[in-house]
Amino acid sequence: MIDPTAPDGHQLRMGFFDHLEELRQRLYRVVLALIIGVVVGAFLTDPLLQYLIEPYADRLLATSPTEPIVAFFRVALLVGGVISTPVIIYQILMFVLPGLTKKERRIFLYALPAVMGLFLTGVAFAWFIVVPAAIPFLEGFMSDTFNAMWTADRYLGFITSLLFWLGVSFELPLVLFLLSILGIVSPRMLLKQWRVAVVLSAVAAAFITPTVDPFNMLIVMAPLVGLYIISIVLSVFGIRINRRARS
Repeated sequence: MIDPTAPDGHQLRMGFFDHLEELRQRLYRVVLALIIGVVVGAFLTDPLLQYLIEPYADRLLATSPTEPIVAFFRVALLVGGVISTPVIIYQILMFVLPGLTKKERRIFLYALPAVMGLFLTGVAFAWFIVVPAAIPFLEGFMSDTFNAMWTADRYLGFITSLLFWLGVSFELPLVLFLLSILGIVSPRMLLKQWRVAVVLSAVAAAFITPTVDPFNMLIVMAPLVGLYIISIVLSVFGIRINRRARS
């Protein structure tokens, strides 16, 4: 901690190194949580792999000796990331929380379960809505010319990417709600930027979706715009909490 009796320069130096030490400890715990999550995920990967392959309805090609191993650890890493998400978010919050009021800390800690819930909701939306629409389109596109025989790396790569990024996208309302509690964003600000939000939603949808057709893009874009609208509503409550805490 900062020594109040020390000279000003020494106080700043002490404070700086204290923050570095705390950051090192937080990063260590994040890495440890991720490693434990991956180890646990390794035991779940085999049945999960079979489940992820179901939409393709066939065995995937392996074009190199190490491709099945890479595919295995890709899924294990995804599962480990999901399992360790609460710990990672908690460590980030604990690094930031000292600068917040007691009430704001309590709200941020209560938001931890919502982080996991929203992420899993996004993953479920991707798996049950987007994937069933995307796979048949990709498989049937110019089927008279191309024979769809996907490799494990390419197939699992776009499936895990789709699940992960849609899961992250569904965190938007919570993030903007917490930012409104800190007074960084406001409902008026979000309303003024609705055009930018629509454009960014379209860009994000184009990045997330594996297909080039507008139908699949709209399937992803529509909930992203809806999440932004929900964020505006939540920011109203966030600003009220901010004003009460500062009054």
